[in-house]
Amino acid sequence: MIFRKDKAADLRARIVPLLPGVWRFALSLSGRPDIADDLTQDTCLRALERAHQWRENQALAGWLLIICRSIWLNEVRAQTVRKTGGMTSAKAHDLVDQTVGPETRLFANQVFARVMELPEAQRATVMLVYVQQFTYSEAAEILGIPIGTVMSRLSTARAALATLNDTQLPGAKAKPR
Repeated sequence: MIFRKDKAADLRARIVPLLPGVWRFALSLSGRPDIADDLTQDTCLRALERAHQWRENQALAGWLLIICRSIWLNEVRAQTVRKTGGMTSAKAHDLVDQTVGPETRLFANQVFARVMELPEAQRATVMLVYVQQFTYSEAAEILGIPIGTVMSRLSTARAALATLNDTQLPGAKAKPR
């Protein structure tokens, strides 16, 4: 199928505002900003190459994240993680808004550090639902898993993150036990 240039330009324009979300998702998968950059670029390239596969009634953000995950599973993880034997975690300043107050930034850094310690599957699910604000069913579709698995991963991640609460904010009073 031939994809008209004006439609391709429209798709290109619609992708641009979604790139920060794609990058955050790529970072949640890879754990490294440099790999997230490459993964985001590969996602855009593949989306434009396969623009004819995207349907107007399909959520573009979800379609891009499906492509991103597919690339990660098929190429990046196989070539990078398996050859190097591991990942180096991203730094919090790559995701945390630096314009907020120091207390909020400190807490966000703590949350980010704990999220990046989660297993890849939980990290990706947390990023999709809590950061990108996809519904459970949208996250399930993007990840190619049943909705029950999404709920299970989120439950497990919430349990792992449960110790991060408002009592850890500087100056906050501890709750009585």
